[in-house]
Order: sequence, then C-alpha cells, then structure tokens
Amino acid sequence: MLKIITTSDGSHSLLNEEINETYHSVHGAIQESAHVFIKNGLEHELQKRPSLPLRIFELGFGTGLNALLTWNHSVQHQTKIHYTSIEASPLADEIWSQLNYGAHVGMDNEFQALHRATWGVLHRVTPDFGLEKVCSTLQQFEFPQVPFDLIYYDAFAPSKQPELWTLNMLEKAFTGLKPGGTFVTYCAKGQFKRDLGTLGFTVETLAGPPGKKEMVRASKP
Repeated sequence: MLKIITTSDGSHSLLNEEINETYHSVHGAIQESAHVFIKNGLEHELQKRPSLPLRIFELGFGTGLNALLTWNHSVQHQTKIHYTSIEASPLADEIWSQLNYGAHVGMDNEFQALHRATWGVLHRVTPDFGLEKVCSTLQQFEFPQVPFDLIYYDAFAPSKQPELWTLNMLEKAFTGLKPGGTFVTYCAKGQFKRDLGTLGFTVETLAGPPGKKEMVRASKP
C-alpha cells in the first residue's frame, strides 16, 4: 500500500497507493517542508517570539520530516521547542527506516530517534527540543489547556482526506492556538481560505514551494 518514491530534490516520499496520494510534493519533499513549515511557519513565528520557548502542534507526523527539520533548526539556532505531533497510522519500521531524510540533513541518528521514541510520552531529546508523539486522529485528540504558538497542518489534500478540512476540524485547530499564533499549510483552496476567514483567522496567500503556486499562512487575532 505504501511505496517509497524519490522526489525531484533527491529526497524520498511515500505514495499511498490505496488513495493515490503522496506524503509530500513530487517536486521535492525536503524543499516543500522547508518552505511551507520551516521558512513560512517556524521562522515567521520566531520573528514574533524570539525569546520564548515555542509550542508547536503538527497534524500528521507521517514520515517525521517536519519534525526532523524543526529539530535541526532548533539545534542550529539554539531555539527551545516543545513539539507535539499526532498520527493516526504510524509507519512501520521497515518503511521509515528506508527513508533518506537523515542522510540529507546530516541527522541519521536523530531521525531514528524521532521514530523510535515511544508514543504517548514526552521525550526531552535535547535540552532545547521536547517531542511528544500521540497516536490519534484529530477528531479524537484533546488539545491541552496550554495552547500552541504554531500549527503545522499537514493532512492529506482535501480531495483525499476531506474530513480533516471541515469547518469543525479547523475550528478545533483555531481553539488550540494561542491568540497571535500561526497556522500554516501547503493547501490554498478557495473554500478552505474562506472557512479560515469565517473562524476569525487573518489569512495570507503566499508563494508556494517548487511545483506549487500558492500556500496559506493564517494568524489568530
């Protein structure tokens, strides 16, 4: 059901053959994640809150690529980050262990540590980077009382996973975000942006990663 593919920047992705959907852009998995979630999410948020520990929520741990790039950024910039990621269908060892992200980023051991970390437990993997992986759907997940500064919304596309792009699910994410917090995703569908606006988000349409015209960043008042 899952097939490893090589994207245009040389990094791997997975093709879910059951729904004919890739986990990342075929134009470059690392390029896409770095552009959408690191440059336009993490770095944008750090410009607003440079001195605070940052609380990040990710929908869709998937291959662990976003978590790895965030950890790498934390190491390079000595940024304190608490990273919570949910995933309804964790990858089997024989799948994630073949992915080449660790080699590309120079963090082979760290990539393995991300995946081997026990689910449902907070791990202080470095003094600055805390990781908590939760095996859960967004529907089942209960946001903690302390809201997040930044949300990586990395579900499959609305055409493949429409239940995660409903107004109710977006409202749940809105509630779990701090006032002034940031919501970032690769998706730029018109109805999706209108729904974000209905919830009260300030919506920005930004240039997308290679191979994609647009992406969205939204801020909570």
